[in-house]
Amino acid sequence: MKKYLVEFIGTFFLVLTIVMAVNGGAGAMAPVAIGLALMVMVYAGGHISGAHYNPAVTLAVWMRGKHETKEILPYMGAQFVGGALAALVGAVLLGGMGAESPSPAVIPVVPSLIAELLGTYAIAYVVLNLATSKDHPNNSFYGLAIGLTVTAMAYSLGGVSLGAFNPAVALGISVAEMSDWSNIWIFLVANLAGGALAALTFNFVKNESDD
Repeated sequence: MKKYLVEFIGTFFLVLTIVMAVNGGAGAMAPVAIGLALMVMVYAGGHISGAHYNPAVTLAVWMRGKHETKEILPYMGAQFVGGALAALVGAVLLGGMGAESPSPAVIPVVPSLIAELLGTYAIAYVVLNLATSKDHPNNSFYGLAIGLTVTAMAYSLGGVSLGAFNPAVALGISVAEMSDWSNIWIFLVANLAGGALAALTFNFVKNESDD
């Protein structure tokens, strides 16, 4: 139960940061705030739950053989609930700031599928190599690396697809009306595919001693 609570908390603050930074005036610095929020939440919860905060990462870690099958749905459930609740809280806070509700964005299908797959792949690939590999035992830099990966992907690919790279974030930005609900399948398909592809890549390139 503790692990699921940590996944809920981490995902909640990640999505809350996204909603508030993007809609609250952070402008071009929004990806930095988002990456920092993820970084600190990874450091805060990594020793308890593994700090996935992303159903695509949970899928990747499971395919890598470092996550129990019985915990997949509870992890994802906690992440989705955290993302949705954060969006609702963000809407209340933005209303108190007098900010206007954003117009839901509709994104191009093919470019967004590619962008979301690549961004999620990069994030999951970094997580697998730095947080689950025996070649990096007890390292102190994994949270920074994961956060910076999200920042880099948000800057480079976010303009194409809104830069969710995470099904729980996709739900959150849909609830917050930052993304049109017609986009949700794009995120779900591309994000989960990106996580799965990262796991397949990791399993292919890993050292034999890293089982």
